[in-house]
Amino acid sequence: MADPSAQAAHDLRVLFGRLRRRLKEVASVGDLTASQTSVLSRLVKDGPATASDLAAAERVRPQSVAATLAALHERGLIERRPDPADGRRQLISLSEAGDEMLAGGRQAREEWLTRAFQERFTAAERATVAEALALLERLTDA
Repeated sequence: MADPSAQAAHDLRVLFGRLRRRLKEVASVGDLTASQTSVLSRLVKDGPATASDLAAAERVRPQSVAATLAALHERGLIERRPDPADGRRQLISLSEAGDEMLAGGRQAREEWLTRAFQERFTAAERATVAEALALLERLTDA
């Protein structure tokens, strides 16, 4: 690639992909499938939702999300309660066990990353990374 911006974009994408995979290894969520993990993460991020809302957000068929929710409910990771706005529907939320499992994963990732920064970088390098992160933050600003 002759364009330095294109090369940097490529390198950044590859690096973030490797970092994401490494963080997943550090804080494995057991034997959950990718779709189960995604639904749990969405419930953390967006709060309680109906099954149809989750299916739309995950871009899957309602039958697929129903199977995912059944597996999560069986493991005690979600709770179901009647929707106060429409008693025919159920609101799905993260259970205490689900929240604890996800919190443990987040803590493990934070600890690994903190330790890696401390062990692999000098103070000056950590400052450089912090400066680069501030610049990269602008990529997400709309």
